[in-house]
Amino acid sequence: MGKPTHDVEYEQMLLSRYGQLHHRRGRRADGALERSAYILLSRIRIQGPMSIGELSDAFGLDASTLNRQTAAAMRAGLVERIADPDGGMARKFRITVEGARTLDAERAGLIVSLDEILADWSAADVAAFAAYLRRFNTDIERRHGRPWPRP
Repeated sequence: MGKPTHDVEYEQMLLSRYGQLHHRRGRRADGALERSAYILLSRIRIQGPMSIGELSDAFGLDASTLNRQTAAAMRAGLVERIADPDGGMARKFRITVEGARTLDAERAGLIVSLDEILADWSAADVAAFAAYLRRFNTDIERRHGRPWPRP
């Protein structure tokens, strides 16, 4: 038997795979968001309007990748470019009404799926699982110096 971290790696790989089944490349016919748009919209909603530089710092991605992602989100009507509300030079991206509606619908669908998967779990088990996931994510964020704001 290998180290317990081998089991964690394997299960994390599977979890990532299952997440990819829901988030296909591009918006699906049913309107589901691609993974990058879901994450982008989630971050902008929590943090407020963000520039390419701020997004780059937050995600650890280069500006060209973020330019492609934000351009696709703009074409889809999910974000809009605005002047910096604080008077800075860089223009920022703000989630649109359509972007918020789409994000809410996506999140609601994911929660329904999770409710179905976890239906046989006790409330205490679900809470413990959420706490372990939060701890796992915050440890990753701390290690990489990129904390994710939580509501």
